[in-house]
Amino acid sequence: MAKYVAAIDQGTTSTRCILFDAQGNPAASNQLEHRQIYPQAGWVEHDPLEIWARIQEVARGAMERAGVTPADLAAVGITNQRETTVVWDRKTGKPYCNAIVWQDTRTDKIIAELGREGGQDRFRAETGLPLATYFSGPKIKWILDNVPGVRAAADRGDALFGNIDTWSVWNLTGGPNGGAHITDVTNASRTLLMNLRTLDWDAGILRVLGIPRQMLPTIRPSSDPELYGYTLGRVPVCGVLGDQQAALVGQTCFSPGEAKNTYGTGCFMLMNTDTLAVPSKHGLLTTVAYKLGHSPAVYALEGSIAIAGALVQWLRDNLDFFDFSKHVEDYAASVPDSGGVYFVPAFSGLFAPYWQSDARGVIVGMTRFVNKGHICRAALEATAYQTREVLDAMEQDSGVRLTALKVDGGMVYNELLMQFQADILGVPVVRPRVAETTALGAAYAAGLAVGYWSGLDELRQNWQMARTWEPAMGEESRSKLYQGWCRAVERSMHWLEE
Repeated sequence: MAKYVAAIDQGTTSTRCILFDAQGNPAASNQLEHRQIYPQAGWVEHDPLEIWARIQEVARGAMERAGVTPADLAAVGITNQRETTVVWDRKTGKPYCNAIVWQDTRTDKIIAELGREGGQDRFRAETGLPLATYFSGPKIKWILDNVPGVRAAADRGDALFGNIDTWSVWNLTGGPNGGAHITDVTNASRTLLMNLRTLDWDAGILRVLGIPRQMLPTIRPSSDPELYGYTLGRVPVCGVLGDQQAALVGQTCFSPGEAKNTYGTGCFMLMNTDTLAVPSKHGLLTTVAYKLGHSPAVYALEGSIAIAGALVQWLRDNLDFFDFSKHVEDYAASVPDSGGVYFVPAFSGLFAPYWQSDARGVIVGMTRFVNKGHICRAALEATAYQTREVLDAMEQDSGVRLTALKVDGGMVYNELLMQFQADILGVPVVRPRVAETTALGAAYAAGLAVGYWSGLDELRQNWQMARTWEPAMGEESRSKLYQGWCRAVERSMHWLEE
């Protein structure tokens, strides 16, 4: 039996490969960052060829560190930054332009035009999503309308679209030489183009957006025993999950009502709603959680927060507050509280539960007393407050009150943030022993497809708790702080004018 399952985790700021053993333990990993490209205000891009190079480098590096060859791998799974849009030439494999990243807001005029008929919820019944710059479909339309030659190439069948999962699988399985042009249901559900009930591209929406169906990938299960293809000789590529759905699987949230929150570049909370696509009335997204083989699709409610760890990165890179992101906790811990400061990081507008693209970031409550420590603390607290907003909406939509929140992602090692998160939610926050659950979920999807793991019960047995933070704040203080946050959010709204 092969020793490991490999997971390629292609994220917003970096790419890594982790090899997992049968107990779900990471045996070796390798990680490399890629450039963040900002051509103008509101635009965020990545170089797809750089990302493909990073995928190859980290895969080689992880295998070298583990001292294994491709023959030791049972399968490869992919997890990826969702909604980031690539359009490339089928024959050459060259992108027509840089990838448009999920945070990018250049499609705001397209969104406004679409919303004139039917409003923000024009396609929500079909897709579970509001009209927002977040999703892939409007990005495809922008490329077709603005990049010379792409529309003609799409009409003749030469231009292919994919989120980063599709781009990765296509290259891993051969690229121009027979690469598989596929996506899984979780990534397809983030395009604003897939019908949640049929799990296929919605012909009516494609017609409205003017997107030729032939440029879209085939939609497949997240864990596919029929395999997408092979890489590195004969290693099956057979698992794909969008990053947040992958974390849900990695946290083994397989029962209705179970939820997790991932703290990365953005912050994303998902709750399993079983085989029922629950419509949200409180600003959440209805999305596909996963589809394992021939079993029915499982759905989730999702609260998406655009800026979490990215705010710490902004303090580091744009303001030179510190040299390494981990130092934000040192500055935040140098003061007992935020000094009355609130930092609303609406750099790309407000996501869940507001969905206001005309909002922009604000810092409020400033006095001469405030120093760098207060601003750093307010930046960390912003992630916790935004999570509280999403959790409140999730409980209202689902009717389920969470008794604890499973957490994962890079920021869960920030003790100050996790304690404040428990305090402002009023429920325990639980970190698993393996916190890199996004990559683990991708490995689980691929491993299930080839029988490396027997089923969901075996995966549940792998999950172990590492740390719990209990709330230590009184209800009066919690309520007062949260009311201040809500006032600060109001100040960020409707900042942009036509």
